[in-house]
Amino acid sequence: MKWSASLRYWAVHSPHPVAGLLRAIRARMRHFTLPAPAILVRPYLWIFLALRGTLFFLRRTLVAEPLLKAYCARFGRGVTTGIYVPWIQGRGELLLGDYVHVSGKLSILFAARYVERPRLVIGSHTDLAHETSFVVGREIRLGSHVQVGGNVSFRDATGHHTDPEQRMAGAPPSDDDVKPIVVHDNVWIGMGVLVLPGTEIGEGSIVAARSVVSGTVAPYTVVAGNPARRVGTLTPPEGREHLAPAPPVRRTAAAPAAEKPPARAPMRDASA
Repeated sequence: MKWSASLRYWAVHSPHPVAGLLRAIRARMRHFTLPAPAILVRPYLWIFLALRGTLFFLRRTLVAEPLLKAYCARFGRGVTTGIYVPWIQGRGELLLGDYVHVSGKLSILFAARYVERPRLVIGSHTDLAHETSFVVGREIRLGSHVQVGGNVSFRDATGHHTDPEQRMAGAPPSDDDVKPIVVHDNVWIGMGVLVLPGTEIGEGSIVAARSVVSGTVAPYTVVAGNPARRVGTLTPPEGREHLAPAPPVRRTAAAPAAEKPPARAPMRDASA
């Protein structure tokens, strides 16, 4: 292979006319293209799109969707997927509501070392975008009409022990580190969000992209950042006014301390 590398180096750098000719031919080949009259390429495109659509339809209806439903302990009407077969490891309960849609790749890991049957519940009309992943130690529950962006990860288990000595020994997380996740109805979770153990996201809330969420998110609240903090509030729909978030507490500036009057110079004795 050394001779081929030497030949390529010679063709690129040599001032020899043959090397220059090779460089010119390579440049022409890089920019070579065929004409594309619409009368020919448009039917070609239509045929390609029809074949691709047919292939994707068959992959979805005959492969991906039946295999997803085979994993489920219960599923509702109108459950649909994309063309990818979900990647599911471990033994647990997967329960899907009506008209759940998985747009792309889905990854689920059931970690049965904490409970006998970890549970993942996804409510009706919930949409999971491409590269959504779940690590389920006990239970993760998504409500109805939840919109999950791409590359979002839900983890109710930390994966490693928090104690350094136990972690070095390869011990699994303690039971206290495995906390269920609850996402209430009509929540929008942006792209690339990480949802940590013990998180509860209130109804109607929005989690901004790339946020890391832990703890409790109040209903109809917008959170962002790492860790995610409230950056805005939303108006609940009619009939849900009781879930309106409390207004932020405004801290009043402390009143400035009264300035001390300047010290008077000692009076001089006039008789001096």
